[in-house]
Amino acid sequence: MTYIPHTDFRTDFYAIAHWIRSGARVLDLGCGEGLLLSYLSETRNIVGYGVDIDDANILACLNNKINVIQGDLEFGLSIFESKSFDYVILSQTLQAMRNTNGIIKEMMRVGKEGIITFPNFGHWQNRLQIACGRMPVSKTLPYQWFDTPNVHLCTLVDFENFCGQHNVRILERRIMNRDHQIIFAPNLFGALAFYRLEQQEG
Repeated sequence: MTYIPHTDFRTDFYAIAHWIRSGARVLDLGCGEGLLLSYLSETRNIVGYGVDIDDANILACLNNKINVIQGDLEFGLSIFESKSFDYVILSQTLQAMRNTNGIIKEMMRVGKEGIITFPNFGHWQNRLQIACGRMPVSKTLPYQWFDTPNVHLCTLVDFENFCGQHNVRILERRIMNRDHQIIFAPNLFGALAFYRLEQQEG
């Protein structure tokens, strides 16, 4: 369930790895071919597991010696015990989930921390294309309106409001445009968002 071409993932991998402590237990949801888990194994010596629904991705993970379980994230993570992982990652897959609230709730249950990355629909190029009467197409949103797997696109403001309404604490965020971190007006100039999260009590 990874929907961005692999050549665009280097910044994604590096930014995520920055938040992962050495030797951690990591669950990657929508793990694709297992490339992120391979990278984290090499750079952070993690114990990693992946979940994906696609037969070809499962085979690729097995060929890459990645621990993987075939499953549909829309049905939750009931096979995993609470707090059984240090980090649960949902990398550039959030926008393709139908049950957004459910999967984030399950991430917060299964992991001590969650890491979510997604394309920022508020980026200025997306806004410009909409103003010109078209659905956006970009490196982070590479699909046409008629064949896109994306069902729930959001902006940084949308996501942060969601977290506030669902007792999810934002520990850190990093907003990127290619390999540059965006500090000024991130909801306008940031193309890809990274959030490190934990569940709030109460």
